[in-house]
Amino acid sequence: MNARKQPVETTLEQIRRQIECADQAPTLLALAQAACLSPGHLQRAFRRRYGMSPAEYHRARRFGQLKVALRDGADVTTAVYGAGFGSGSRVYEHSDRLLGMTPASYRAGGAGASIRYTTTGTVLGRLLVATTARGICAVTLGDDDAELEARLAGEFPRAARERVDNGREEWLDAVIARIAHELGWSDVATPALPPLDVAATAFQWRVWNALTRIAPGTTRSYGELAAELGKPQAARAIGRACGSNRLALIVPCHRIVREDGSPGGWRWGVERKRQLLDREQRQAAGGTALGRPACPPA
Repeated sequence: MNARKQPVETTLEQIRRQIECADQAPTLLALAQAACLSPGHLQRAFRRRYGMSPAEYHRARRFGQLKVALRDGADVTTAVYGAGFGSGSRVYEHSDRLLGMTPASYRAGGAGASIRYTTTGTVLGRLLVATTARGICAVTLGDDDAELEARLAGEFPRAARERVDNGREEWLDAVIARIAHELGWSDVATPALPPLDVAATAFQWRVWNALTRIAPGTTRSYGELAAELGKPQAARAIGRACGSNRLALIVPCHRIVREDGSPGGWRWGVERKRQLLDREQRQAAGGTALGRPACPPA
């Protein structure tokens, strides 16, 4: 690979494809030699572009295969070895971070996991934010609390779910404050995003990371984003990754539109999507944001 004569982005995409095709995780040194970069430079550049190190990317790819097998009903042992893990201990070592729970718990609909959540009002409807002990696991919009709670129960049917309102937890407060700022309710600086606890494949993480780089007031079509990721034939896969996003506004999949520029669908309603895009475009042009709620969020 003559990486010195091509853009770093091209080199990184070639390295990513090499990792995708590898049964065993290539060493950082071997990848660096293939890229004609120092190991430290490759590690930093890969993490900036894909949101994780090369080793983490390979692990996330395997966990994506594991997740599909578990959802399809495979027993844990079959799923673990089918995804290429040499032993179950390696899976359990990382499962809390990449699945949010043990493989058996994930297969059982979140059994054993503890989720705390709260709801509040927004100009886009009701907002639910949920967290595990490891990070934010859901940010979703709906017409009323019953709808939002039913959706959370559908995602984690066997997890313990507890509503918290008085003395909300720090992570829940941080997400609500961040969204309030982005919707124009607050002039306070946007708070840092808490850790996330969302199970995803390596490809989904790539798409979500790319979505966060789309500036407010601009949009991309599914095909344009697929081309940017070096997968021009993956427009439908991009759509599926957007559809699996459980973090409304935090991962801005509302900035993806159809090829003809029309909004297309959105997990939380196409009318909300139109409102968001209109607000962002008016803000980018120097206009006003969406009006504040008639009363403070409950």
